[in-house]
Amino acid sequence: MNVSENYFLVSWLQDISWATILLVTGYALSAAVAILIISENRTPAKTLAYLLLLFVLPYIGVLIYFVFGENYRKRKLYKRKLIRDARSMEAFSAYLVRFTKEAIREYREVIGYNVPLVRMLLRESRVPLTINNEVKLLINGEEKFPAVLEALHNARHHIHIEYYIFEEGELANRVKEILIAKSREGVQVRLIYDDFGSDLSRKFLRELAEGGVQAVPFYRIYFPLFSNRHNYRNHRKIVIVDGEVGFVGGINMSDRYSNNTGFNTLYWRDTHLQIKGDAVKMLQAIFLVNWNFCADDNLSLTHDYFPDTRVSSNQLVQIVYSGPDSDRATIMLSYANAIADAREYIYITTPYFIPNETILNTLKLAALSGVDVRLNVPGVSDSVFVNAAAKSYYQELLEAGVKIYLYKKGFLHAKTMVADDRLSMVGSANMDIRSFDLNFEVNAIVYDEKLAQELKKTFLDDLADSERIDLADWENRSRMVKLGESFCRLFSPIL
Repeated sequence: MNVSENYFLVSWLQDISWATILLVTGYALSAAVAILIISENRTPAKTLAYLLLLFVLPYIGVLIYFVFGENYRKRKLYKRKLIRDARSMEAFSAYLVRFTKEAIREYREVIGYNVPLVRMLLRESRVPLTINNEVKLLINGEEKFPAVLEALHNARHHIHIEYYIFEEGELANRVKEILIAKSREGVQVRLIYDDFGSDLSRKFLRELAEGGVQAVPFYRIYFPLFSNRHNYRNHRKIVIVDGEVGFVGGINMSDRYSNNTGFNTLYWRDTHLQIKGDAVKMLQAIFLVNWNFCADDNLSLTHDYFPDTRVSSNQLVQIVYSGPDSDRATIMLSYANAIADAREYIYITTPYFIPNETILNTLKLAALSGVDVRLNVPGVSDSVFVNAAAKSYYQELLEAGVKIYLYKKGFLHAKTMVADDRLSMVGSANMDIRSFDLNFEVNAIVYDEKLAQELKKTFLDDLADSERIDLADWENRSRMVKLGESFCRLFSPIL
């Protein structure tokens, strides 16, 4: 190399700025992570969303992926959980399958055209149809919490509690006192709290432990500021007392979920169920396999936890559950099946509406077929980004004939569906991709005219506090607002 060539090489290297080096390195890193994402065979929409994020914001996109989107921890964690769950449920499931086939034959007229849904859940997740049940609809924390506290007071053998949010406050302190008192009476008390969603101090947990209450976190977080565990949350809300009474729905254990505590500046609207009878057995099985996983315990599915109970009603119930350890998004499939089966109406309440293509198209198909499809969503949301993404879906639904309402009285947090005065769903699962794929969720499906009519009335009462979206007005909104919503929608598969 002559002197002239050497001079130009040195000059060129000097001209390269650190910004250029960082940019090239960032895109090289993004390309490497892109190969990893593509190889995971996620849905095309989710893959493209992550790829867009990687190359629009190279370093930030890589960080977001490894904080919120990576799968290697899930595979490592849930391989062990799946093995243990399968062993625990094997004998239990065989009995349930046989029982459900007999129930379908006996109650075919009640189930009607929802028989395919019942069978799908039986084949997909071995979810039984139980007939010996008494179900009570609970509106808001004002109705749920007194019922739960009464059940806890009456416990004789065991109390099992599983919550996404278990938050210190007046309610949590009352529950803590009851749990400790019951434990000292000889009642077995077990609590699973999600380590991401819950806010329990060391002092609170120490008092529980000293009182004989066994409390364990789901998916423990050691360094919250650096946690990548925003995904794979235990979003379920379950209480089981003596294997005889259970609670399931959308209401967490926190003062904010009751409008009587003075905690809220915004009215909180939510829904829960109290169940007595055989459906509680499925809630119990879900809790026990989770307990064995979280506590590294080996509790057996024995008669002590599954007593024979008789109630005065014969309401048909299936408890459907799914999570990151499921082969398929069972709860999403149950939603889609119920929407597709509706003949007259389908009324849906959800606080977060980020549908996948299956749910979106099924809703449009139902409306285009003449079914009265109504969707009630929050007018005020606790997530501006998620709410903006949700709004990007409204126009195509409105154009298909779906009626969409914005709840104005406060924050709408209920997760419910009711169809044709025969089917009701109440649970923890939002109608969004996160609940379908990333969270552990549980819903109760009730095939019963009485409960459906109660839930329908509740939905229509909520519409009195809601404002229906007019298609013409929606189309005439600011272009910048629409553009912002469309931008947020690009990331909806990973919200």
